[in-house]
Amino acid sequence: MSDRPIDRTGGRTGDRPTDRPVESAVRSAQDIRETSRRLAGLHEAALAGDHLPADVPRDAPRTVIGESWRRVLDRGVDPERGTDQHPLSMAELEHRRQKSQLASILPVLGGGLLPTADAAQQIMVVTDAEGRVLWREGSAPIRRMADRLGFDKGADWTEGVVGTNAIGTALVARSPVLVHSAEHFLRSHHQWTCAAAPLHDPRDGRLLGTVDVSGPAPSFHPTTLALVSAVARLAEGELRTRHHASLERLRASAAPILARIGGRALAVDPHGWTAAVTGMTPPDRVALPKEPEAGPLWLPRYGMCTLEPLPGGWLIRLGRPERAPGPHRVVLDLGGADGPVVTVAGPAGNWSHALTPRHAELLFLLAIHPHGRSAAELARDVFGDGGRTVTVRAELSRLRRHLAGVLAHRPYRFADGVQVELRLPARPLELLPHSTSPAVLAARRTGAVVGPV
Repeated sequence: MSDRPIDRTGGRTGDRPTDRPVESAVRSAQDIRETSRRLAGLHEAALAGDHLPADVPRDAPRTVIGESWRRVLDRGVDPERGTDQHPLSMAELEHRRQKSQLASILPVLGGGLLPTADAAQQIMVVTDAEGRVLWREGSAPIRRMADRLGFDKGADWTEGVVGTNAIGTALVARSPVLVHSAEHFLRSHHQWTCAAAPLHDPRDGRLLGTVDVSGPAPSFHPTTLALVSAVARLAEGELRTRHHASLERLRASAAPILARIGGRALAVDPHGWTAAVTGMTPPDRVALPKEPEAGPLWLPRYGMCTLEPLPGGWLIRLGRPERAPGPHRVVLDLGGADGPVVTVAGPAGNWSHALTPRHAELLFLLAIHPHGRSAAELARDVFGDGGRTVTVRAELSRLRRHLAGVLAHRPYRFADGVQVELRLPARPLELLPHSTSPAVLAARRTGAVVGPV
């Protein structure tokens, strides 16, 4: 048995969109008013359908804003009133608050942002991954101004409802975003400036929501986006620390049990993260059902197993070592509301796995190239640089640990005999909108996809 807890946080952030440089339309406090006037002209030109020049930085919207405007125009959002709001009921709002991992880090977010927000007459807002406002704190006068915009607890602040805004656009771009004045799509929001940063689960990169600071445009300081981004990273660090502590507690309670087991077994937390093992090499994580129950269970990597409850997790006893039946069907869903998901079906059952942005890109590329891609070809597809094969191989190695029996290599492809179904968003512009991969950008631009759909 392992003599220490296995650190499997999965916090690989080197390829995350949040590692891109923070970009802002506002360079200085003196620049705010002149920038607002220039942006208003660009906004009106976009609504009129005029060509927006992309070759002169001062006369074009920033890339993140221009892409957002195109998405919002494509969805037909009304610039005067947006799309009808359907706020959460109080019962649903409370339910989402209770199940959100962000509830535990509210003191970190508030401690880092509220003093500055109050002093600058701004508010702090925390949303879930669907863009629903869960918490809102800060200056009372600004909260009343926000009420008049419908910017209240339970509101839907995604691009499809309120157009380009820091929260909704950060959820799409998966990176910190500042939306200043007329960069907002709705005219009623042009007096506001908002800075939002996405919040991720540091274990696997899954999007949890956003933290945002919003207020009147004239009072907004150019460094606010950097502050919001820094506090978001601090909060993610707190989640990582709590994860380490919970695995340590689970390891301590599981150690006596694992010491008495003669075969192979694992102790995992409720989400499948490994704390300790005996008789086997420790995996990062085990793919558990959303609501596991004690008793026999088929797991895609290990075949038939037995689950037993532990304080803070599960004991998994592995069954006979013979080879489990292989998968026969894969559904890669890139258009779902919950983000990219892969579902694998086989003779013994099916299971789903939420994908990181990078893994979603790679599986998309393999799905549209059924005959396979070499590491160099994938590196050009993803990075525009065929020399980045080490990164590609490392990511595919992680993917193959989750998708045993599904992926083959030399070249990289879906395994023979596996039927692949690719589900795409209804609108091409919404294909992996966080991605800057040249191959994804081309598919998004042309709407043409080769391969199984």
